[in-house]
Amino acid sequence: MRHALRASFYTTMVIKENIGQVINDFLETRTDLFLINFKIDEKFKVIIDLDGDQGVNLQDCIDLSKAIDAKVDREEQDFSMEVASVGATSALRFPRQFVKNIGRRLSVKVNDAIFEGDLTAATNDDFTLEWKAREPKKIGKGKETVEKKQVFAYDEVSEAKVIIIF
Repeated sequence: MRHALRASFYTTMVIKENIGQVINDFLETRTDLFLINFKIDEKFKVIIDLDGDQGVNLQDCIDLSKAIDAKVDREEQDFSMEVASVGATSALRFPRQFVKNIGRRLSVKVNDAIFEGDLTAATNDDFTLEWKAREPKKIGKGKETVEKKQVFAYDEVSEAKVIIIF
């Protein structure tokens, strides 16, 4: 049993390395696309999620799938494959995803607090949200609308998602 597990692990690692190289080569020719997720499960199902500066279309997924099929020998180890774009409601994980979503509304979770605002800037280190809030007046009774702006470092955010507005 131990030998079978070791062989399976080794086979998975070889497949992952081979497919990973094909993905890297493909993305070097398609600089508008970037990798979000790449994994192989215990049943040799390859799962690849892509995103792109202008989105990802079906042909992009087909092209990557064909590139992998052309370079990885399925006779050596059979596997199934799923190449897809990340969904519109998927969490943002990389600075490049924030950059492509500047101008959209986000929901951002930091510790136990949730912030909703417009993404107005993004760098490799952080991003900026702006929103309006109703707060008590500084002088007198009642509330006033104030402009809020906050910069978040990516490593302090536990989740960030685009809010889809219809």
